[in-house]
Amino acid sequence: MSSILHILNGDSALDGFNQTGLDGDVMVWREVLSEGPLQENISSASFWNARAKWISQTFHEIPDGYQHKVINELGKLNGDYNEINLWFDFDLHCQVNLLGVLQMLKQKTDMSAPEIYLICLADCLQFNNARGLGELNGDQFEELFDAREQLNEWEFELATEAWQLYVNGDATELQKWHNENSFWGGVPLLKPALQAHLKRIEVNADGLSYIEQKLLDIYNSGIKSRHEIYAKFWETEGIFGMGDAEVDIYINRLKEKELIDL
Repeated sequence: MSSILHILNGDSALDGFNQTGLDGDVMVWREVLSEGPLQENISSASFWNARAKWISQTFHEIPDGYQHKVINELGKLNGDYNEINLWFDFDLHCQVNLLGVLQMLKQKTDMSAPEIYLICLADCLQFNNARGLGELNGDQFEELFDAREQLNEWEFELATEAWQLYVNGDATELQKWHNENSFWGGVPLLKPALQAHLKRIEVNADGLSYIEQKLLDIYNSGIKSRHEIYAKFWETEGIFGMGDAEVDIYINRLKEKELIDL
């Protein structure tokens, strides 16, 4: 076993990472904690059982598939590593997953060892407006790696506070905490991601969330196919980091409300 572990948020980053000459074992984080049920104690069996059930039902995944793709990968966190590198993008999907990873690491490791670094595509302009790590090549991965930032106890405490507020789901408390924090240390992209989440959980006079209203507006503009709706949504809403399957959750809600017919 290597003394270095790289944690990638999703399989899309694997191709680019595999083009690098970076040493270390690789763990792929394949969860989508920005959707579905959460509990504060991410290390509990009930947390992962609830996630497995929801993922299986929502995305038509067989339980054995979840075990193989998610749970078995999580076992790598039990390894005796001297260094852990976290590769996570700027959007809400990635940043909530990052909060989950940091919670697990905080519970499993002595923070004096291993050294934990965050690598994030903070400035998309430097790589021809790439939307995320999945669009980068090996050289660009290595360039990002050279600019990585070590996380310390302060960032872990901030992440714990954010995780607790996110899981509790009280928008007023989260907004208050968000406003009171003026310094975000090595996790500055958490701030805009949580702002997007706050916007997402607000409900308008018609009883629709921001995302539902956005998708309905796109549909009512004359765009009637799912793939065209996805593309139009992503033009302006990349901060949410949603893939087809996640957008479908909201489209299906609109279908249930009989507001769209696809």
